[in-house]
Amino acid sequence: MKEYVVDVKDKPLGRAASEIAFILQGKNTPQYEPRKRGENSVLVKNPELVKLTGSKAEQKVYYRHSGKPGSLRKIKYIDIFSKNPQWVIRHAVRGMLPGNRLRTERLKLLKFETNLKDNG
Repeated sequence: MKEYVVDVKDKPLGRAASEIAFILQGKNTPQYEPRKRGENSVLVKNPELVKLTGSKAEQKVYYRHSGKPGSLRKIKYIDIFSKNPQWVIRHAVRGMLPGNRLRTERLKLLKFETNLKDNG
């Protein structure tokens, strides 16, 4: 099992998520098989410094719906990113992984490193 470190500082969210999904599937190794989980884990550095291009930071909205009438919930990117930037990256990577039973197993191999130091 190999651990890869991906620094997402100043990278666009989609580019970083596709790179992470590629590694989690094991497509960067010669032993790649679509039916296997893959042995690679990814450590994401600086998740709070990922960028969105254009005006997507103000316009992007995430939706949730429980299935009951009137239960559609909207939350803006800015609000969720200020509270939990790791959720935004995990959500983007989840969308780029194949929608099969291996998706949750691969997402368990995604880890985050946060910088809790004050620079002042």
